[in-house]
Amino acid sequence: MLYHYKGHDYLLHLVDTPGHVDFRAEVSRSYASCGGALLLIDASQGVQAQTVANFFLAYSLGLELIPVINKIDLGHANIERAKEQIESMFELDPAGAVAVSAKSGLNVDKILPEVIERIPSPVGRPDRPLRCLLVDSWFDTYQGVILLLHVVDGTLRRGDRVMSAHTRLKYEVKEVGILHPDRKPSDVLKTGQVGYAILGMKNIQESLIGDTVMHANAEVEALPGFEEPQAMVFVGAFPSQGTDFKRLDDSIKQLVLNDRSVTLQRETSTALGQGWRIGFLGTLHASVFQDRLRNEHGASLIITSPTVPYKIVWNDGHETIITNPEDFPSLDQVKTKVESLQEPFVKAIMTFPHEYLGAIIELCESNRGTQVDLSFLTTGNQVLLQYLIPTAHLIDDFFGKLKSATKGYASLDYEDAGYQPADIVKLQLLVNGQSVDALAQIMHRSLVQSRGKLWVQKFKQFLKGQLYEVIIQAAVGSKIVARQTVAARRKDVLAKLHASDISRRQKLLKNQKEGKKMMKTIGRVTIPKDAFHGFLAKD
Repeated sequence: MLYHYKGHDYLLHLVDTPGHVDFRAEVSRSYASCGGALLLIDASQGVQAQTVANFFLAYSLGLELIPVINKIDLGHANIERAKEQIESMFELDPAGAVAVSAKSGLNVDKILPEVIERIPSPVGRPDRPLRCLLVDSWFDTYQGVILLLHVVDGTLRRGDRVMSAHTRLKYEVKEVGILHPDRKPSDVLKTGQVGYAILGMKNIQESLIGDTVMHANAEVEALPGFEEPQAMVFVGAFPSQGTDFKRLDDSIKQLVLNDRSVTLQRETSTALGQGWRIGFLGTLHASVFQDRLRNEHGASLIITSPTVPYKIVWNDGHETIITNPEDFPSLDQVKTKVESLQEPFVKAIMTFPHEYLGAIIELCESNRGTQVDLSFLTTGNQVLLQYLIPTAHLIDDFFGKLKSATKGYASLDYEDAGYQPADIVKLQLLVNGQSVDALAQIMHRSLVQSRGKLWVQKFKQFLKGQLYEVIIQAAVGSKIVARQTVAARRKDVLAKLHASDISRRQKLLKNQKEGKKMMKTIGRVTIPKDAFHGFLAKD
């Protein structure tokens, strides 16, 4: 936006970052294109978990921070408490905080003057060779991939020949301009500006967020901070009707065009046929993608239980990341060829009123959490609690359980904490001895017994009776941990006998029993798609 202040016109580049923890990568790349940020504090609830996590991220990047206290129009707003938290938690001068009400507009006009006075202008050298940071990208049906670039050094003009530092691919700049807020073409983007560029790029997979764009004939050192977003949650997706595969394949690829953080690969299930293994940044990211598929494309899908990437360290030293339970090594391989099995952890940061402390500690401990830090905020009754929690437990509706335990007053943020060795196994569901591959899951051994019992009981509800006995089992390798039996449908073979000899009755019953046994050996249980829908549906 253009803003007139004290006789000068200022060109401001404003970024609204996502608040949800799934999109931390988008927050960090937005920070990389800015010189400062507004640290927003809720006057009624005080500092939240997301505020703490994003503050440290902004602070580590050297951004100038301006505290803004919002919602001062509420009857229970406590501005003094918010100022004390700003000083004690962030070591910022509370005197420089701007108290506003975004709802009524009170004091909002004081924010932009503070931005101009306190946040430094972009630093860079116009006389140096071109270096641009790729901040974001999106796909346009008619013009291909459109890039959002932060010009760190040099000048970018229409007609320039440029190159990506990481893919080494070269392009010709067809159009440049600024977003104001729609695309507004110009002839040049100068040092410090953030604007869009159209390079004729057709494949969004070529636009690596955090990449450096430079002139093709003047290579320079790439800007630091390039990091591909890593998928954290994986699901298997299969069409409810096999005939829908081609249409769904096109729909999924269309959505992936506008969201390059989604990873996609084909997979085949014995039970469900052809499908896809899709990776997301988090559970919210996954649910939004599924909703868009259903609402925008009318897709009818069977979505398997989410899983996280596990690491296998082999005896010869090389490592493998697996995202599909089918790739998990057998028990023999684990004993003879695997050095260690590791699962990902996150550091969860939670804030909530102190009266819920006991319930939250119990929740974290029941999810195999390890306490890292516990602190009481100097003012108010808020607690800041940090726990190391396995990522697999975090995606199992941990946020929903946290909200329920605190009547909605808790906030949650998390950051990657790497991999740690763990006793993990693959739990399978067997129907008459045959594994149902689409339902297998990798989990910690401590969960096997309870999860196995729940599985067989739940699956029995959706499996129709056959003419022979059907045995449902949950197993780890060859060890059965739970079992349920679906009784065979039986015809009353004695219905027409009235005063017959008992040996005749026994013969008929014996023949029926032998027939059922024969059917069981040659019969194959066909599991309807409705059974998968019912079993995988959330309670």
